[in-house]
Amino acid sequence: MKGTINVQAENIFPIIKKFLYSDHEIFLRELVSNAVDATSKLKALSRMGEIKDDVGSSMIEVKLDEKKGTLSVIDRGIGMTEEEVEKYLNQVAFSGASEFLQKYEGKVDDAGIIGHFGLGFYSAFMVAKKVEVITKSWKDETAVKWVCDGSPEFNITKSKKTQRGTEIILHIDDESKEFLEEGRVAGILEKYCKFLPVEIKFGTEDSYIDDPKGAKDDKGEVKQVKKTVDNIVNNPNPLWKKQPAELSAEDYSSFYRELYPMTFEEPLFNIHINVDYPFNLTGVLYFPKLAKHKVELQKNKIQLYSNQVFITDSVENVVPEFLTLLHGVIDSPDIPLNVSRSYLQSDSNVKKISGHITKKVADKLAEMYKNDRADFEQKWPDMQVFMDYGLLTDEKFYERIQPTYLLKNTKGEFKTFDEYKEVIKDAQTDKDGNLVILYTNDAEAQHSIISKATAKGYDVLEMNTPLTAHLVQQFEMKMEKVNFKRVDADALEKLVPKENAVESNLTEDQKNTLTPVIEGIVDKQKFAIQYESLDENDPPMMITQSEFMRRMKEQAEIGGGMMGMGNLPDSFNLVVNSNHPLVSKILVEQDEAKRSKMVQQATDLALLSKGMLKGEKLTQFIERSVNLID
Repeated sequence: MKGTINVQAENIFPIIKKFLYSDHEIFLRELVSNAVDATSKLKALSRMGEIKDDVGSSMIEVKLDEKKGTLSVIDRGIGMTEEEVEKYLNQVAFSGASEFLQKYEGKVDDAGIIGHFGLGFYSAFMVAKKVEVITKSWKDETAVKWVCDGSPEFNITKSKKTQRGTEIILHIDDESKEFLEEGRVAGILEKYCKFLPVEIKFGTEDSYIDDPKGAKDDKGEVKQVKKTVDNIVNNPNPLWKKQPAELSAEDYSSFYRELYPMTFEEPLFNIHINVDYPFNLTGVLYFPKLAKHKVELQKNKIQLYSNQVFITDSVENVVPEFLTLLHGVIDSPDIPLNVSRSYLQSDSNVKKISGHITKKVADKLAEMYKNDRADFEQKWPDMQVFMDYGLLTDEKFYERIQPTYLLKNTKGEFKTFDEYKEVIKDAQTDKDGNLVILYTNDAEAQHSIISKATAKGYDVLEMNTPLTAHLVQQFEMKMEKVNFKRVDADALEKLVPKENAVESNLTEDQKNTLTPVIEGIVDKQKFAIQYESLDENDPPMMITQSEFMRRMKEQAEIGGGMMGMGNLPDSFNLVVNSNHPLVSKILVEQDEAKRSKMVQQATDLALLSKGMLKGEKLTQFIERSVNLID
């Protein structure tokens, strides 16, 4: 029998070849998925009693023969009659899976029945110059062979095939020879078919070896025999399809290594998702240890599946952005896909699924905090970047997790916000009734000022993730009368201003006398001179940076701050302690050279304490200090 494929446009095949899928390798996913469909339909018919005999092996085979230039996908599924071949293969976009589900509506669900569009089969023509389909139905009818060379014309003949199922043979075209390479095909199967629900065997028949038995040919040379390699390439029953009660901690750990064989660090914990209403959603999410400086590198580690068929690892449309830092698998047949299954479409189901995953993660974290606070605290440093990201980008997550968010101080103590407010309210409430939370981004570099703060009875938090500048801004907006100030943002007395301010020992005339001397030593473009009435035990001079300006600049550098702020040069305050005895001594010194040297030494000490004295200036400071000792 000969005929013409029923299409609406004569140039449908060139369109399919170039534009149906963004990536041509997807053809193999589609053909293997169709084979899984055929197998799932057979099993469904058997369960319903439509098929009385034992259905036997359901294994799918993928065979590669480089010499013949063919790649074959063979199943032992439901097969097709000649009438079905004409209906399903000769009418583009007629989905056999959809018709099957309609026919048996109420008797079988679509779990395991993947196809919905009927275009997957035609993806074969993206890489093949000719496609053969040899098929025999489960019904007692003669097998048929369908052949098409990529034109709208096809040919159907009888076949001698005796085994139920379908064999699709692709004659790979010259432009697609890569799909005759064993490693290439194995990689595609590993990527897209790793967890398909039917066992898949990959066999290669593309090379020859010496006869293992040593048989010789007419010339007395050892015969060459075809080398065939078979490998089972998938795990038909992945962990996420099982019930959590059946699984141990080692099972989850083993599956993590299966997903990420090149990852050697164990995850902190996992979350098993198993929902069947109001949508179907299964999966396992792992919480990795997040390096504070490698947030971006952790993304795209969640794999999205639909009925165990890999779809994508770009899941931003399915899970909130902050959850893309997690690793693992999400599987849902309810996530809407476009015709190529490669791109997600946005609808209410996606939003519901996204919201449920967020709630599931927040509930798990709250449960961990409640059940084992000590363990939660131990894991906190590896979770904090994730928590910060979530609090900043997802309002619902903020509401659920803020009560269990932990603050860690420089003593290594952990407190929730409610607990911490009680600890600092007496010492760190300013004259206007604001609670001032002091923090450091580098406890070692800022050790000196932290020591002075603790000596005053203040407590200092360690807040040093890449998102700290954004986070403190968020907390200030959400909480009433709470201010965050980095411990080096100003003199301590100014960080938590009280009513009983210290009076200045300097007059305005004295300040005006001293200012030009200091300006002759420091860079006026970089440092603003500022006089403060501090305790005489505080340093004579110190370097500070405005909390507002520094915070806005940091925000701009990582995104989300004021436009242009990230490009501004750093600016600092050189704070002169008007009550320090050395400042008074400088003012009364009559020798200008000596006075200048005293100011230089004091400013260098301030710069040194901030790690800002370097190069030649540091060398000069050391020499000057040695001379002073002598």
